Amino acid sequence: MNSPTVTLVGAGPGDPELLTLKALKAIQSATVLLVDDLVSPEVVAFASPGTRIVYVGKRGGCKSTPQAFIEKLMVMAARDGETVVRLKGGDPFVFGRGGEEVEHLRAAGVEVRVINGITSGLAAVTALGVPLTHREHAHGVVFVTGHAHAGTPGPDWRALAATARDAKLTLVVYMGVSGAAHIEQELIAGGLPASTPVAAVQRASLPDQRHAVTTLGELAATIAREGLGSPSVIVVGDVIGGVAAAQVAQARARFA
Repeated sequence: MNSPTVTLVGAGPGDPELLTLKALKAIQSATVLLVDDLVSPEVVAFASPGTRIVYVGKRGGCKSTPQAFIEKLMVMAARDGETVVRLKGGDPFVFGRGGEEVEHLRAAGVEVRVINGITSGLAAVTALGVPLTHREHAHGVVFVTGHAHAGTPGPDWRALAATARDAKLTLVVYMGVSGAAHIEQELIAGGLPASTPVAAVQRASLPDQRHAVTTLGELAATIAREGLGSPSVIVVGDVIGGVAAAQVAQARARFA
């Protein structure tokens, strides 16, 4: 008899064509599919007929399925001999609570497999036609959450700002829309110029994707004016300066 197993699968940013082949095969083989709120219906549609699909949404500001219930359900289904897939938006190990779930499942004697997915921070800048790193403008990238865990102070934005400025790093902020004013204020206080290019990208890779390009000093005002909401990614750094240049080049090409 096979040991109970759960597979954590990254569904990517939403576009079903961005799934890996390994992720697709796992979804199609599942008999129980636990689906996060940010997974697109087009990805869920790859599940085989008869698959038990359980929606276990978790999004800030909305009614969420308790994490303990999700973990209990995975353990029970795996012990019952089901082929269990936990389907997560983006990548399971990038702000997806994948680490917590792996620890819980292994403690319960359940084997865990992980299939990576394209994280929204990468998809967001790709959708704008710019890179996360660049030999001249960005020597590295930092993925950071803008949503602090209850009872914790959250990221040290001033320290991040100083490091990003001195080391020429791109900052990619997940779940930062609601705290944009605080993030803007602290990054500037930490030493990043108010003129630093910034982009906010909502629902990256999906047909209804929206974005705004601005400066750090205008971040919160721009998000409010454009009505950008969750799920969005905020990208801070000189690589974003290439967006305007790319748009100008495209316009010139159209009229050449």
